[in-house]
Amino acid sequence: MNAYDEYMKGIVKPMREELAQNGFTELTTAEDVEARMKTLEGTALVVINSVCGCAAGLARPAVREALEEAEHTPNHLFTVFAGQDKEATAMMRDYFPEVPPSSPSIALWKDGALAYFIPREQIENFEMGQIKDHLSEVLDQVCK
Repeated sequence: MNAYDEYMKGIVKPMREELAQNGFTELTTAEDVEARMKTLEGTALVVINSVCGCAAGLARPAVREALEEAEHTPNHLFTVFAGQDKEATAMMRDYFPEVPPSSPSIALWKDGALAYFIPREQIENFEMGQIKDHLSEVLDQVCK
């Protein structure tokens, strides 16, 4: 591993752990994504993670709090890391090709199809509480 890759690995470690420590399964390869998504039953929340400030200060905290607050939660929690696990992220994005790539972003999957998507544009210019409330409402509607 070159010096840049080693440096970035250290930088993103706590960003990865923030979701992993809250029940998310990290999908780091295209094969991981395909194996999980092909056989997926029920609902899944997918966070496309990122190193940017809106992921750190808005998306990840909003997701954590929405999951604590929502009356209904998904059966599965997955995350891919844009810019780090490029093949996994590309494979995950292939499951919802109608949506332009953005990170961070939040996808809700139900019964083999994309049920809802929150792109970066609905994260970066909003308060964390607004994103949490939005996601909580979506979880309660989709995960009933």
